[in-house]
Amino acid sequence: MKKILFSFILFSIFSFTTFSGDGDKIPAVILKKLDGSRVNSSTFTNNGKPMIISFWATWCKPCKKELDAIQESYSEWTKETGVKLIAVSIDDARSAGKVVTDVKSKGWDFEIYIDENSDFKRAMNVNNVPHTFLVDGKGKIVWSHNSYTEGDEEELYNNVKKLAKGEALSH
Repeated sequence: MKKILFSFILFSIFSFTTFSGDGDKIPAVILKKLDGSRVNSSTFTNNGKPMIISFWATWCKPCKKELDAIQESYSEWTKETGVKLIAVSIDDARSAGKVVTDVKSKGWDFEIYIDENSDFKRAMNVNNVPHTFLVDGKGKIVWSHNSYTEGDEEELYNNVKKLAKGEALSH
């Protein structure tokens, strides 16, 4: 019982992480677009507005639930805050074809990239999915959340609104 409780406490501590004020920049890694072309992650910007980077996989049900929940309000979020969401699939080359099918069937209208070799995943210290990062208008990672429970998107959106207003996130 003590091991279970200790594991739960550790999980709770690490599932919600707020980065230091300086924050880390998005690392430079080559990702694949759905059309097969390549892009460097260091070019991800949003004209001084907040940006969400969400790591997911076709085999991850919580990932899809989170992205579906965000999609339901994404146009309103964008209108109100200017936020942009970038979803990065960690599916490897063998399962990358499923990414296009999933994205089309779900109707997600955010940017989607594939990290076939897990280079971006490693560079961002993602151990499991879903893993969501919030980037401020200066390109610094200021918040991170690992896992998904229904309603988590509300905390994400509250943090997006704070960033859009120029407010600091509480630690």
